[in-house]
Amino acid sequence: MDRTTGIRTDAALLRLIWLASPALPVGGFSYSEGLEAAVEAELVRDEASAAHWLVEQLHLALAEADLAVVAQAVPAFRAGDAVRVAELDRWVRRTRETSEMRLQSEQMGRSLGDWSRSLEAQPSAREHFTYPVAFACAAAPLQAPVHDIVLTFAFGWAENMMQAAIKAVPLGQAAGQRILQRLAEEIPAAAEHAMRLSDDDRQAFAPRLAILSAQHEAQYSRLFRS
Repeated sequence: MDRTTGIRTDAALLRLIWLASPALPVGGFSYSEGLEAAVEAELVRDEASAAHWLVEQLHLALAEADLAVVAQAVPAFRAGDAVRVAELDRWVRRTRETSEMRLQSEQMGRSLGDWSRSLEAQPSAREHFTYPVAFACAAAPLQAPVHDIVLTFAFGWAENMMQAAIKAVPLGQAAGQRILQRLAEEIPAAAEHAMRLSDDDRQAFAPRLAILSAQHEAQYSRLFRS
């Protein structure tokens, strides 16, 4: 590897770490993605049930939908295929089953686009994409494999959800780190699965999660927006 390639690889790695950071100003900390409603319904009560819930959500919801969208949107951005990008973005909007889920994806996507513009990252960020498409837009210019970008998106999700579990259950920091370790062990398989999905295979069907999200909209006491 020559020195230039090494520098580009390091820069891409650092940028991916940045994109996964919970400190990124996209508002992910304000959403629990139905976890708070699951706590209210006593489906999640402790560390073990929180870990189980999030692992199931990773494989049955995130890997089947958003991770697959990221995997398909990155090459579309790199190829300059605006039609394909728009098609993926419309699919995300169509498959958000509650107003909270759609609000989260649109708000986080808009915030990520604003962040990209603030750094003068790329002109294409001027469009308002849903979050998985906006993430792909921010990551596509990097010299990083699509697989690494999908892993980064999944780990950023895992960190946000772990923090949501700490607040909603509630749990201690050590328990949160054990949950994050469990999710990190599961993410590679989820990413590999997502990258194999075609348009016909990609799906957003998590009825229990959708019901909890709808119930959360009218929940009496809430810490989170979803």
